[in-house]
Amino acid sequence: MSRLGPVITLVAGAVLAAGLGVASVNATPAANTAAPTVENTVPDEEQPTEEPAQESAQPVPTPERTEEKKIAKADYGGRVTGNGGLIAISIRNGKAVGYFCDGRAEAWFKGTQSGDSVSLTGVRTGKVTADLGGGRATGQLSLGGKKWSFVAQAVRKPSGLYRATALVRGAQYRAGWIRIKNPDGGYTSVGAATSNDSPVPVPTLNPDQPTAPLTVDGTTVQPKDVDGFIEEMS
Repeated sequence: MSRLGPVITLVAGAVLAAGLGVASVNATPAANTAAPTVENTVPDEEQPTEEPAQESAQPVPTPERTEEKKIAKADYGGRVTGNGGLIAISIRNGKAVGYFCDGRAEAWFKGTQSGDSVSLTGVRTGKVTADLGGGRATGQLSLGGKKWSFVAQAVRKPSGLYRATALVRGAQYRAGWIRIKNPDGGYTSVGAATSNDSPVPVPTLNPDQPTAPLTVDGTTVQPKDVDGFIEEMS
């Protein structure tokens, strides 16, 4: 594993303020949110879920389905058009979760996949809808009275969605991250963290092992990939 360059950090600022519990969707202001950054690292061998078009010259396989209408496992990640933020959607046995973060706002979503589409809801009128096919999720994000479109390619670990929760100095700590592999190598990532629903600085995931423990105010925090937390949000 080697580093190929510096981290490029985009603009961060506060916009949204709202929050729900660990097992629910949330949107919070992100004054201390890390804007999308480029991690110039080259990962070890990745474990495929649904093969992304940009990461392989081979045809993208159809997601495995447990039933006619339920996808067993699929992960998507990409940029939101006209916003600059990242969005990630993960599906496990028909259950779906999503996360959006742009360095100014963040929001969690949950919902279901049926057939070739997915529908997720967040706080207030927050919503994500997408059509699935061709190794991508193509849809719309509605949040804070605004709408954006996105095309999220199928991704494989260590790209994807990560989340951590812990009790830090008596406060409920929660953090989320999105990592997406760049076509020319390295990763673009963005994340946000809150303590009792108030924004706090978000730690950087270990570039070589995103699920490696982190230390926050002397407390060990364990990031999980989507397989480790999707049931908490169902």
